[in-house]
Amino acid sequence: MRINVEDTLFCLVDVQERLFPHMTNKEELEKNLVTLAQGLKVLEVPFIVNEQYKKGIGETIPSLREFVDVDPHFEKTTFSCCKNETTMDAIKAANKKIVIVAGIETHVCVLQTCIDLLEANLQPVLVTDCVTSRKQKDTDMAIKRLVQAGVIPTTYESLLFELTVNAKNPVFKQISNLVK
Repeated sequence: MRINVEDTLFCLVDVQERLFPHMTNKEELEKNLVTLAQGLKVLEVPFIVNEQYKKGIGETIPSLREFVDVDPHFEKTTFSCCKNETTMDAIKAANKKIVIVAGIETHVCVLQTCIDLLEANLQPVLVTDCVTSRKQKDTDMAIKRLVQAGVIPTTYESLLFELTVNAKNPVFKQISNLVK
């Protein structure tokens, strides 16, 4: 299935200040998430930002905040973003059929969000190099489970070029420079 920019929404899951320091591969994850966010902004993909229990876990990390501050933010206590009624209403209101998902933790909030998106007849696309957990084994198992369930796996670079489609796209040079 082709991932088209006009059919796509981005759902950022719980990349928050007090949780992020405990993640595996956090330096690479942060770099990848920033590149993904920048690229999706260039491509004008709409964003939905989710934050789990902000009082306890904090805000979205500063390096991402500058790219997502203007986007709708939803605080939740449910693990799945979709179990939060206001988030799900926003996802439905966007009227997109593909939801790009990235964030933490892969085996809890990301996994449950993707499963619920499938159940809502939406197609989740998991950016595998933009998700992680505290333990690598949890990330690996969650990705396997999600792929078996029907989630489309990809990487941020592959996704950004797929959404760009053509080297003649006016944003191609910007996307190309981001992934270098």
